Amino acid sequence: MKRLFPFLFTVVFAASTQSPFSPQFIEELGSDIGIQVFNQVVKTKPHENVVMSPHGIASVLGMLQLGADGKTKKQLTTAMRYKVNEVGKILKKINKVIVAKKNKDIVTTANGVFANSGLKFEPYFESKNREVFHSQVKSVDFQEKDTAASTINQWVKNETKGMIEDLISPELLDSSLTRMVLVNALYFKGLWKSRFQHENTKKRTFHGPDGKTYQVPMLAQLSLFRSGSASTPSGLWYNVIELPYHGGSLSMLVALPTDESTPLSAIIPHISTKTLQSWMTMAPKRVQLILPKFTVEAATDLKGPLKNLGITDLFDSSKANFTKITRSEHLHVSHLLQKAKIEVNEDGTKAAAATTAVLIARSSPPWFIVDRPFLFFIRHHPTGAVLFTGQVNKP
Repeated sequence: MKRLFPFLFTVVFAASTQSPFSPQFIEELGSDIGIQVFNQVVKTKPHENVVMSPHGIASVLGMLQLGADGKTKKQLTTAMRYKVNEVGKILKKINKVIVAKKNKDIVTTANGVFANSGLKFEPYFESKNREVFHSQVKSVDFQEKDTAASTINQWVKNETKGMIEDLISPELLDSSLTRMVLVNALYFKGLWKSRFQHENTKKRTFHGPDGKTYQVPMLAQLSLFRSGSASTPSGLWYNVIELPYHGGSLSMLVALPTDESTPLSAIIPHISTKTLQSWMTMAPKRVQLILPKFTVEAATDLKGPLKNLGITDLFDSSKANFTKITRSEHLHVSHLLQKAKIEVNEDGTKAAAATTAVLIARSSPPWFIVDRPFLFFIRHHPTGAVLFTGQVNKP
């Protein structure tokens, strides 16, 4: 089976000067806001499995930024550190590179705008979203909540190859107030460059964060991998290994504390796109890798995490300013959700769904055993995009 990651991001609306950037720099800024949201989420779920898509978060916030004005727009641009209307051509190029058909690993992304029948868009919002994010605009009747939810869920299911189902419940929609739902769907499927042999998979002990132990299937292989050790600014050491996919442009990076007594929460705040970039300087070496097979699925409410990062007004019916979407009604965001899933096995990965470490020239031990809570990142190297990230506390 191939590894696949589906990711889904949903926004529900209710009535109520920069220097030139490089594509990699822009995408790293976008992925960084996603990693910051991930950091906020795992603070409240230290012992749970979490999977998110930083790239998906950046896409939806970018769509929102195009429709925002005034203080609402300022909060979004401050958190994201770029203005979408100034770097639209770069974002368009990034998305094109990530989903290029010449890639041997499959990545697809889709953005949908589901608008209430009769809602009058501002021409700029509709055209710019179509240009930069290839958004598909579809008309639905939110007075028929069950039908509207079913339409959105079917679109999501199709775009994530069946991995994400039932994203929107009818109860999430208000038949009299809901005006628009924005959705981003991201799907990834890739085979390992160096595959694990099925006969080497055996049940081994995994040590959970609560002191409990679990017998789980572990993949095993001896091969060449980039691996090494790094430290946070406070001196906490952790181990890192890169597992490339056979297409060459994407990899999974796995990190876990060196000391078994160090919790994941101690290293997560120090990880950014620059940290991930620094890991790519590790030298390849022969390593005996032991890694759990795992499937993680998580639905996340992103309203709280985004508020903690200073993005507050868009959720406030009295303060939200989305006049660049429509001037016919006053809109605010009532729900901002993400759902993601990842499957990792012998052949590869399937997924849908979002402070710089200092590397040292210390020789890595011949064994790299992932038998306790760990972090993973799926990174697109040409752009620096972090498609997926997560923590696994129990495979």
